Amino acid sequence: MTEEGGRLGIRSRLGRWRDPRLGEPVGASGMQRDRAKEICWMRAQVLLGNIVVALCGLWVIVAARGALAAGEDPKGVEFFEKNIRPVLVAQCYQCHSASAKEIKGELRLDTREGLRKGGESGLAIVPGKPEESLLLKALRHEDGLEMPPNNKLPDSVIANFEKWIAMGAPDPRRPNVSTVGSKISIVEARKFWSFQPPKSVPPPAVKNSDWPRSEIDRYLLAAMEAKGVVPVADADRQTLIRRVYFDLIGLPPSPEEIESFVQDPDPKALEKLIDRLLAMPQFGERWGRHWLDVARYGESTSKERNLPYPYAWRYRDYVYDSFAQDKPYDQFIREQIAGDLLPAKNAQQRNEYLTATGFLAIGPKSLNTRNREQYRMDVADEQLDVATRAVLALSVACARCHDHKFDPIPTADYYAMVGIFRSTEVLAGVSPGNNRTGYDGELGRLVSTSGASGGPRSGLSAAERKQLAQLKVELEKARQELQELRTLARQNAASKGEASKAGKKAKANQLPPKQQQEAKRLVQHVAELQRQIEALESKSSSSSAGSGSEGEPVMAVRDAAVPEDCRIHIRGEVTELGDVVPRGYVRVLTYPQSPEVNPQQSGRLQLAMWMTSRQNPLTARVMVNRIWYHLFGRGIVPTVDNFGALGEPPSHPELLDYLALSFMEQGWSVKKMIRKLMLTRAYQLSSAHHEGNYQKDPDNTLVWRMNRRRLEAEAIRDAILAVGGNLDLTRPQGSPVQEISGEIGRRAKTDVLFRETRYRSAYMPIVRGLMPELLNLFDGADPELVTGQRDVTTVAPQALYLMNAPLVLEQSEAAARRILSDSRLTDDRARLNHAFLRILGRPPTPQQADDALAFLADFAQTMPPSTSPDQRRVEAWASLCQALIASAEFRYVY
Repeated sequence: MTEEGGRLGIRSRLGRWRDPRLGEPVGASGMQRDRAKEICWMRAQVLLGNIVVALCGLWVIVAARGALAAGEDPKGVEFFEKNIRPVLVAQCYQCHSASAKEIKGELRLDTREGLRKGGESGLAIVPGKPEESLLLKALRHEDGLEMPPNNKLPDSVIANFEKWIAMGAPDPRRPNVSTVGSKISIVEARKFWSFQPPKSVPPPAVKNSDWPRSEIDRYLLAAMEAKGVVPVADADRQTLIRRVYFDLIGLPPSPEEIESFVQDPDPKALEKLIDRLLAMPQFGERWGRHWLDVARYGESTSKERNLPYPYAWRYRDYVYDSFAQDKPYDQFIREQIAGDLLPAKNAQQRNEYLTATGFLAIGPKSLNTRNREQYRMDVADEQLDVATRAVLALSVACARCHDHKFDPIPTADYYAMVGIFRSTEVLAGVSPGNNRTGYDGELGRLVSTSGASGGPRSGLSAAERKQLAQLKVELEKARQELQELRTLARQNAASKGEASKAGKKAKANQLPPKQQQEAKRLVQHVAELQRQIEALESKSSSSSAGSGSEGEPVMAVRDAAVPEDCRIHIRGEVTELGDVVPRGYVRVLTYPQSPEVNPQQSGRLQLAMWMTSRQNPLTARVMVNRIWYHLFGRGIVPTVDNFGALGEPPSHPELLDYLALSFMEQGWSVKKMIRKLMLTRAYQLSSAHHEGNYQKDPDNTLVWRMNRRRLEAEAIRDAILAVGGNLDLTRPQGSPVQEISGEIGRRAKTDVLFRETRYRSAYMPIVRGLMPELLNLFDGADPELVTGQRDVTTVAPQALYLMNAPLVLEQSEAAARRILSDSRLTDDRARLNHAFLRILGRPPTPQQADDALAFLADFAQTMPPSTSPDQRRVEAWASLCQALIASAEFRYVY
């Protein structure tokens, strides 16, 4: 007996509540009585238990972060290479590196050790603590510190440094770190595993020939047998149907669907279930959302001026439809890279292809950039980065300022590829510079006329196109001459001991009089050339947009009026130009029949063909690895977004190649590949622990059991709404972002973004810098980054959300009323069984049923005497439903 009403206390009862499949607690101990809302003991204890778990999780995260010191997080290293190192090289090395004539302030920024050691003023950075880092104060020009002096960097660059320091300041620049060196041997580089074509290796022989159900199982079992590991038992049908439902459509099965599947005697019951779910439109939303993570889908520009993208949703819906229709993956990629250049059968297909190019238009953009050439290069760089990371899992953009430090990608290859995107115009509806609204940018237009080809169009005559090309050549020549004079002025200032004043803005008065006049003439000449070029390009844009019947606006891209090759930008600077590089591809991945870039086009069409060729060693491998990751919780290549030197090698290389070849042979069908994997015995394993296997393979690299996986934020919200019976599966028209006018965070009213709806979470507005609370709490994808693998954190605010969020409270009560009003449920045991099936996907154990019924009986004691019996029942069942929703078992797939 205990102090709680003479019955076995709720705390004791919860201590015995176990997930019967895993032996893990559904809830944990702890007590809190909320008198204002009369929250029951059971609910409070379960939720507070989650907080305890969350706090423990924080300790684990901190410990893990410290453990990364020896081997940097690949994502962090990529962030450093792309966003930090180029700035250090361009802005800081002149005064703070081994090559400087005098190291200012005894601070070196060209090595990891120097950066962390600091200089005369103290520690330059304190990893994990931006506000204590002097480097950040200097970049902000605070506390008398200025770096660079008299020339503050853009806010977006400073924000990147703040984010980098908060990440722990990952920095791979160590003496013992192997880099590719300044001379890259393409022949030698092609020996790296991911740059070699997939090889067909027959499935290996296995000892336990009764276990495999497919060739995939044989690859896995052979590796297990070699390590003395044995697979665990198969999952029960209740576990399996919940796993399949969430994996395919992101929704829980109903109690009726669970019972029907469990009782189905057909040995092909699982096949029938998989085929039925693959055919549902919800499959497209579930797997399309995975792709939107990779495509860094967002509905605003982000950066310093955050303007909404009112029409980004068209690309979102295109992605969902593509997965629902099982569009071949190679065609899916071609449409996104070069849809506007593909021949279309009719207007509908032309519109679809044009919408697909939103992939290149929806990225973040820095509209405060005054230098239009800098803006063009930044946009092209972002496009190249998302295309190569998403499709090839390579960080090609890290070669913008220097040869890639780890992969065989020279700077020349970067500018060969970026020239393709620099020859592409973005129709995003926004533009940089001094315009007051930022909205004078052009949008694409869908058409209603038949027979549209979708091919390249220009409103310029042949003579005007030639004139435009000549003007651009002349502009580049004038800029080069002007840059040479600026360099000379800098050198003159340095020789007079005025190096600190020279900087990048060297004044013409540092030149002899004759050269001063020449510099002034060149400045005027450059301005006039730019005016003439902009006038011709504006004419081309307006004519192209006006051809055919204009329809609804869409974010898209098109070829520039006169495509052109790009010069190497020394250290990434738009004013420091080197040799012209013909447009092309990463040489380590080229093959004898690589398509040549059409000089009359941007080269995106040929790039798309090159990426999706069967001879490209990466595209199929990367996609089947992404599919494997979403089904098994870990990729065959664990670093799903990096198949380069900083990534991890495949655990089963022959299996990866087998899947890549099979994927291509089956027409690049995502649905067929998913079905193939789900019907393996490996996918159908239990997630139960096995101590002997764990000792030999603690990370489950050999796939001897199914990995337990936490649901994504969207699936958690959808499941909560489904439990309450309030999930609306219809597709909304458009996006709430369309109702926003003006700059987000300043003039625009954004209340519409937080308006609660019952649509699937796949349709929630994704505004950069203003994400929905639930997505932030449960590790939603960062819409500014390619995210093939989301983080999974356990933090206290997650438990507080499940305790207090109106969504959870409302749907818990809705679920209770739904259960109590079901005439088929004639007693509380039947209702309890139904509640567990609906929320957790399984019936309660006998002990759990007894404890829950005792709780329901006790609940009346916590309610005011004036409460009606019906309301007491609703409150009791609502509290029980919320406790189940708050449990870890609800948020995980086993």
